[in-house]
Amino acid sequence: MDPRKTTYRNQAEQIIKNLKKRNMNGFYFESSQEAVEAICGMIPEDALVGLGGSETIIESGLIDSLRKMNIRLLDRYREGVTPERVAEMRQEGLLSDVYITSSNAISSDGKIVNMDGTGNRVAAMIYGPKKVIFMVGMNKAVISLEDAITRIKTIAGPMNSIRVNMNTPCSKLGFCADPHCHPPNRICSQLVILEASLIPDRINVVLVGEELGY
Repeated sequence: MDPRKTTYRNQAEQIIKNLKKRNMNGFYFESSQEAVEAICGMIPEDALVGLGGSETIIESGLIDSLRKMNIRLLDRYREGVTPERVAEMRQEGLLSDVYITSSNAISSDGKIVNMDGTGNRVAAMIYGPKKVIFMVGMNKAVISLEDAITRIKTIAGPMNSIRVNMNTPCSKLGFCADPHCHPPNRICSQLVILEASLIPDRINVVLVGEELGY
């Protein structure tokens, strides 16, 4: 018995049970490959598919599989795409049929917690796209809402600051220094907590038994 796999499975079962209480769907797969296949199976042919900024989508191979599908993919990661086109894709994604992203953290009681910079990613989570699919590595599972916010401030924030080359205090210190962090050198602008969904089958969380993203 693999302790990591067993723990991830046990944690995922609790999260999925609590997501269901909140009218959100949860799924668990041990590998990225299985998760990618499942996510692709959730997307209708010719759907307009938006993408939130996500290392998980890239690391898992999901973006490569999406490119092979008969869909209208708003591919912000395509080689040669301009910053202006990326900005347009962010807006178009708010009216997509399917929006795919990850999450900064998910709590054991089924709350999906995210901090955003420009706000397009969390806006799409809340309203707009007909279906939202989260792909979330089990490294992002935490016990409580408070732990989720701590994870953002100590792990996701510093690492994402470095990833996007932002000169934030946390990119130098490794921890949040909120009183001393201001635009334009700040990536944490909107904190959004999804506690429930009034629309059945709109929110879908695909948990993966691997470490993915930040």
